[in-house]
Amino acid sequence: MKIAEFEKIEEEMRICTKCDLCKTRTNVVPGDGSLDADVMFIGEGPGKDEDLQGKPFVGAAGRVLSELLAEIGMKREDVYIANVVKCRPPANRDPLVEEVASCWPYLEAQVKRIKPMLLVTLGRHSMDRFLPGLKISQAHGQAKRTKGIWQEKQVFLPLYHPAAALYDPRKKSVLIEDFKKIPLILKKLNVTS
Repeated sequence: MKIAEFEKIEEEMRICTKCDLCKTRTNVVPGDGSLDADVMFIGEGPGKDEDLQGKPFVGAAGRVLSELLAEIGMKREDVYIANVVKCRPPANRDPLVEEVASCWPYLEAQVKRIKPMLLVTLGRHSMDRFLPGLKISQAHGQAKRTKGIWQEKQVFLPLYHPAAALYDPRKKSVLIEDFKKIPLILKKLNVTS
C-alpha cells in the first residue's frame, strides 16, 4: 500500500507545473531510500547531478552524506532522503518562497507516509522550513521536539548541509560529531515510544 501511495505522489511531482522550476528542470527529484526509515534527511534542493539523475544527494555533497552515514553504521538504503524543493533552482540559487510553498504538499505527504522517528534537516533552508528563526551555527546538533507533520510532537535534528564540508573542511569534523548523535537519539526514541 505504501509503495503505491509513493508512486502516486512521485507521479504527481513528475508532471507538476506549480512553479517556474518545471521550465528548467531535466528531472524531478522526488526522494530516495527506505519507505520504512526511522530517519528522514531533508536537504534544500537538487543540484546539477541530482537534476540529471533524478535522485537526491548523488553529487559531491551526496558522497559526503554517504561517508557520514557510514561513520554511524548506516547506509543510504536505511534512511529516506528528500529535499524541500523537488526541482533544481537555476544555477543552484536558493529556492524562492513560492517554490518552497509549491513543493510543500509533496514533502508533507512523504513525511506522513514514512512516519520517521527523526527528521534531520540538512542546512539552513531545510531547517528554516521546520524550525524557523534559528541560526544553523547555534542550533546544529541539538535535537528539537516541536510541532510535527505526522504526530503532534516531532523530533528534528538540524545539521549543517554536507556541502558545507566541501567548502570548509573544519565543518566535516562538526558534521561527524553531530551525526554520531543520530543513533543515540533513535535509541532514546525507541525506549520512550
